Amino acid sequence: MADDNDQTQDAGEQAQGGGKKKLILLIVVGLVLVGLSVGGTLLALNMMGGKEEQVAEGEAAEQAVEEEQLPAIYYPLKPTIIVNFNARGRQRFLQAEVSLMVRENDVVAAIEEHSTMLQHSLLMLFSAQDYSELQTPEGKELLRQLALEEMRTRLEQEIGKPGVEQVLFTNFVMQ
Repeated sequence: MADDNDQTQDAGEQAQGGGKKKLILLIVVGLVLVGLSVGGTLLALNMMGGKEEQVAEGEAAEQAVEEEQLPAIYYPLKPTIIVNFNARGRQRFLQAEVSLMVRENDVVAAIEEHSTMLQHSLLMLFSAQDYSELQTPEGKELLRQLALEEMRTRLEQEIGKPGVEQVLFTNFVMQ
């Protein structure tokens, strides 16, 4: 009888050991299937993505490398630009502090040399605007774009390259 009990315990332990092995095998097979599914999905997406996305990514990477070549230099134009408007029979004022973002030291030197002309150009541009349009965010952004074009045009005339990457308003007060 003792032999029968020992054999029963050995059979139970083997059944438990076999069950653990089956469980581990099922988990491994499941992980492999999930990995194959993810890999197949990524491969299919790359094939469907086409060359247009790869070309666009390549161009974006090239532009990022070009932009990272030189650090940005922020040059504030001084003094503050103040213009007046006649809006609906009332005197209105705009005070704007402008900074230029450039990437080359020779452009900074050109801005310093021609700062009076650049200030004059901005003053004429700002005073030609409609006061009510400048009160909207879109109007301010349009003015910023026009100022950028003006700065690039003036510097192109003087040094042969646009040089200015951005025109930034660091203070913009309307009254």
